[in-house]
Amino acid sequence: MELYGLIAVLVVLIPEWMAEGTLNLGQATGKNPLPMRSKAWRTLPELRLAAMSFAELRQTAAELRVLHYGMDNRSRLTRRMLRRLRRRDAL
Repeated sequence: MELYGLIAVLVVLIPEWMAEGTLNLGQATGKNPLPMRSKAWRTLPELRLAAMSFAELRQTAAELRVLHYGMDNRSRLTRRMLRRLRRRDAL
């Protein structure tokens, strides 16, 4: 049993801890741990909205002056914001 526990720690847990530590290094230096470098991420609002958390969506909805955004779920809020962004870009 002790040998099995030692092997489990060596084979499974240590690489997992190392991977988690490596991912957390990026979070300590900046806001976004994985930067969106693609041109599509910068230009397509659908991708930007999909990458946002629900709190970020609501904050962006407030900035865009979307009315009654607090009552919407994520998918409805995303659709409404996309319509607002398309209308704003068309002007």
